[in-house]
Amino acid sequence: MSVALLTNHPVPYRVPLFERLAAEQGVEVLFYGGHERYLPPWFANLDAGIDAAPFPARRIHGARQAFDAARDHEVVIAPYAGGSILPAAYAGARRHRRPFVLWASVWSQPRSLSHAIALPVSRHIYRHADAVVAYGEHVRRFVARIRGHGDDIFVAPQSVEPELFRREVSVSETDAFRVRFDLPAGPLVLYVGRLVAEKGIDVLARAWPQVRSPATLVAIGDGPLAERVVSLPRARLLSARPRDELAVAYRAAEVALLASIPTPRFREPWGLVCNEAMDQGTPVIATTAVGAVAGGLVRGGETGLVVAPGDPVGLAAAIDSLLTDAPLRLRLGAAARDAAAGYTYEAMADAFARALAVARGASPTGR
Repeated sequence: MSVALLTNHPVPYRVPLFERLAAEQGVEVLFYGGHERYLPPWFANLDAGIDAAPFPARRIHGARQAFDAARDHEVVIAPYAGGSILPAAYAGARRHRRPFVLWASVWSQPRSLSHAIALPVSRHIYRHADAVVAYGEHVRRFVARIRGHGDDIFVAPQSVEPELFRREVSVSETDAFRVRFDLPAGPLVLYVGRLVAEKGIDVLARAWPQVRSPATLVAIGDGPLAERVVSLPRARLLSARPRDELAVAYRAAEVALLASIPTPRFREPWGLVCNEAMDQGTPVIATTAVGAVAGGLVRGGETGLVVAPGDPVGLAAAIDSLLTDAPLRLRLGAAARDAAAGYTYEAMADAFARALAVARGASPTGR
């Protein structure tokens, strides 16, 4: 019997992990889709993504099928996401006396009404899961406080595809990138991601006119706040680009940004764009509301710069400090690339393997 891993979408950056888990742990991935306030258009055809998956995968529809996952699988892994999917998967595992592993991403309790109503159930799952896989040290600490111990919480360092983001990018490629998108000469400051409020787009829009250094803001992404970027001086919106083009953009840029802010429903679980930029040796400016900061990848003054969320003045000053100080930029970029090297799919898969080993040895009725 295999391991059921429930998740929402077959996003490209998870494919290498799921391939490893399928080969090494007998994982079948059950996708349920949806459950995001803003869904990028490339998630629209869930079934096509599943059909293209190079690992055992199928779609499930709703809580009933999430509950039934334990009937046909030896172990169930489910994330803290998906509305009723998590409690249904947990309840099914307990009903069928199967080990249950929580894949935890949250590092601060969401404060919305729906989360408050669900809090007793979610806290029970946190406490009684047979093992936990956490996005990073920040999540491990949060979960350990709830569980009262951390000996069965395993950190799976968030990873991106090394063949895309750690490859050598030539000067001719970055020159061609500039020509293709008619970017002016001079430094580029790069944002990659969804153009939504929780990513700090409004903060970035207020900060950018305060940046004194001559530079162009390049935004790659789409979303409801696209017009905020388009209206800015010295800014270009390129819309979403294929992942195999992003390394060139990171290499062409002097600085990459992630200005996420906390909201009642959201705190950036990680921010894989930090890994992507750092793999190319591009220093990142991120806020303390970003998981990659709280989790220790982006460290202020060591592997990047860290600013307070919602502070356009501080963000503008950080951008200027990197644009005007080439030695600092080079030092942080080199340290960033070294730091990101340890965030691998091998390490992710190893964390899942250790969690599964612990879960299989636990009581099937939970702690």
